[in-house]
Amino acid sequence: MSTLEGKTVFISGASRGIGKAIGVRFAREGANIVIFAKTAEPDPRLPGTAYTAAEEMEASGARTLVCIGDIRDENQVQQAVDQTVETFGGIDVLVNNASAINLTPTEETEMKRYDLMHQINTRGTFLASKLCLPHLRQAANPHVVNLSPPLDMQAKWFAPHCAYTMAKYGMSMCVLGMSKEYEGQVAFNALWPRTVINTAAVQNLLGGEAMVQKARQPEIMADAAHAIVTQDARQYSGRFLVDDEVLREAGISDLSGYQVDTELPASELMPDFFLEEKPS
Repeated sequence: MSTLEGKTVFISGASRGIGKAIGVRFAREGANIVIFAKTAEPDPRLPGTAYTAAEEMEASGARTLVCIGDIRDENQVQQAVDQTVETFGGIDVLVNNASAINLTPTEETEMKRYDLMHQINTRGTFLASKLCLPHLRQAANPHVVNLSPPLDMQAKWFAPHCAYTMAKYGMSMCVLGMSKEYEGQVAFNALWPRTVINTAAVQNLLGGEAMVQKARQPEIMADAAHAIVTQDARQYSGRFLVDDEVLREAGISDLSGYQVDTELPASELMPDFFLEEKPS
């Protein structure tokens, strides 16, 4: 299967960054894109809204549906799923992209931040998967992609920011469990970037412009996600994938075009969390 023509893709947190890039990429393939996000009004700290994202996707001729809501609210997610099915007739792909980050050590982690990360990352992923599954199971090639890291239970990944690591690994544990639970029915895979990605979180929380220059663009994740969801869901599941590995398997060996600074040697790119191997 090599096209998403006419398929319906539900993406959480798709108003900007990686989620939006995936929506734009899939829209070019003719997919119907459902944007589930909180941002309805512009925020000076966070460029773009769900509606401006929809405009970019529609520029490719795609049909979009904007559902403003909070991934922590079961009723709002259910309403969005119901509206998706009513509008497009079903759901073929779910991308669990919505995520919160707070890189603080244990004693400096406010419980409201802990709760936010766990409610959005782990609980939100579980909830969206649970509510989309009845429709995914009726699709011809159903995929769920969680933007979360490979599970690697080394203390060094937990010690600097235990609460955040737990919340992101919770998303990956959904892949571990659900891929077996729905084996042969719905594909569940995790996708994670080898390097930091040029997003608002990197610009605002992880080092600003200096970090951005050592990042790759969100399009690398979008192309990798496309390569995943066009695989046979009955065969390609339960994997913890890294963007550059996915693309190289797809025959794309030169990744320099994805870099913010295309002249920078790959070895000088900033590695993302949770991965042993460095960019190359």
